[in-house]
Amino acid sequence: MFSGIVEEAAKVVKLEKDKENLHITMECSFVNELKIDQSIAHNGVCLTVVDINNQQYTVTAIKETLEKTNLGNLEIGSKVNLERSTKLDGRLDGHMVQGHVDQTAVCTKVEEADGSWYFTFEYDPSKDDYFTVEKGSVSVNGVSLTVVNSKDHSFQVAIIPFTYEMTNFHQIKPGTVVNIEFDILGKYIAKIVKQQLGKA
Repeated sequence: MFSGIVEEAAKVVKLEKDKENLHITMECSFVNELKIDQSIAHNGVCLTVVDINNQQYTVTAIKETLEKTNLGNLEIGSKVNLERSTKLDGRLDGHMVQGHVDQTAVCTKVEEADGSWYFTFEYDPSKDDYFTVEKGSVSVNGVSLTVVNSKDHSFQVAIIPFTYEMTNFHQIKPGTVVNIEFDILGKYIAKIVKQQLGKA
């Protein structure tokens, strides 16, 4: 379980294809605190540490993950938002994030708003029957955010300077593909409603 509070935007230093899998090696400041088999969210995708070497560690994304997320678009030097799992004795500053990306979305607009930024994202609502709600929660590349201007197939988020600089949001521009995880409560409600309509 994660909170959507990104610890670091770390750099990809190596990408290695292995059949349908992709081994991703990252360089980050807290490698010495990691251990093999630990779960870390990468752009919101929960992946397991499989190797540690000095200031670098490696995770593996399988075919299913590469097809449903933006991890297959990574290049050497790409910045990836990292978050270790939430501690039970800590405060939950964001919202409950599972690290299970629902689908990708595309940035369609970035607007500067006198010190902050509005990012607009479009997604396919027919894929999972999930949706956003005004002032609800959504995770974009693993960042816990509040939805503004929610529509049937798009939504906006407002980004403060700290988030813009400390995450990979400063690299997102129109056309960039991001990972989104809809609010877990909303997903349960959507499924219940769909089941009830099916029985009617």
